[in-house]
Amino acid sequence: MEHCNPITKGAAADHRFITIGEIMLRLTPPSYEKIRMASTFEASYGGSEANIALALANLGVDSTFFSVVPNNSLGKSAVRMLRSNDVHCTPMILSTREETPTHRLGSYYLETGYGIRPSKVIYDRKNSAFAEYDYSNVDLNQLLEGFTWLHLSGITPALSKNCRKLTMDCLKTAKEKGITVSFDGNFRSLLWSWEEARDFCTECLPYVDVLLGIEPYHIWRDENNHGMGDVKDHIPLQPSYEQQDEVFQEFVSRYPNLKCIARHVRYAHSGSENSLKAYLWYENHTFESKLFTFNILDRVGGGDAFASGLIYAMMHGYKPMDMVNFAVASSAIKHTIRGDANITDDVGSIRNLMNMNYDIKR
Repeated sequence: MEHCNPITKGAAADHRFITIGEIMLRLTPPSYEKIRMASTFEASYGGSEANIALALANLGVDSTFFSVVPNNSLGKSAVRMLRSNDVHCTPMILSTREETPTHRLGSYYLETGYGIRPSKVIYDRKNSAFAEYDYSNVDLNQLLEGFTWLHLSGITPALSKNCRKLTMDCLKTAKEKGITVSFDGNFRSLLWSWEEARDFCTECLPYVDVLLGIEPYHIWRDENNHGMGDVKDHIPLQPSYEQQDEVFQEFVSRYPNLKCIARHVRYAHSGSENSLKAYLWYENHTFESKLFTFNILDRVGGGDAFASGLIYAMMHGYKPMDMVNFAVASSAIKHTIRGDANITDDVGSIRNLMNMNYDIKR
């Protein structure tokens, strides 16, 4: 029997979404403990692309995830978690020891911050099955057939040369097939250098329709004289509307294929309280969202929730201001949910927050 998402009630979906990336085991000390003090860890699964697939599936989008996990109990458990949230996992590969010699599922440890103490991540994902697999055996035309939207991130190419080639091949195949492509640079300093990330992610820009974030990319002031610096060099982490609009205009003037650019801006008052807003360039205009302030239960995956909220809003034809506010509200809600993903199956709750409506629903 073909797997289907019951939330869609069998209705024909206008969009079929697929994303490609690594899913990892996440180990977290309970009750905000530090790793060096912990005697137990809470186990869950996550990863940027998987988080987006999970969030969209819970909102009723036909959502598929492609990855490689080892054919053992950990790999199967990760697949089971995805399937339990109505993510299609049919194309996923459970690899053998011959295919991925190290035969391991990547993992990471999260020390959750509290108050003035920030969160901390320790990766243990080198030589994972996803990083080791030879993707030359994967028929990307067949993998992407029938999908209307592909999402990729800058985390995957940072993992290995195999993954770097997979990312670029997927971008080119999607372009040939007319699939909408969203891309989040998602720089991870523990995986590769800033210059490596900028070099590769800039090569991706000609194939992208929806860009999430403005780094890590080269937007040189003068292509013939890189010593003059990047257009973004003077932009603060919390830019003004005018500063952000200037950067957006530089992106679209050089990459007219871009249909939408969005980035969220974080104001960290402490490890437990943040504010978020976002900027969106769409249909030749820059839009600024409302500012949302909230207490944090779990910050990890906040950017992925923003991305999934924007993708959902675009798929459903929201007006630009509603698109950007829905995306920020999705991220804000995620900060109140334990785990990597925004497991919210009620669009109305996000829209209520988007409209600053905090009343109890009964």
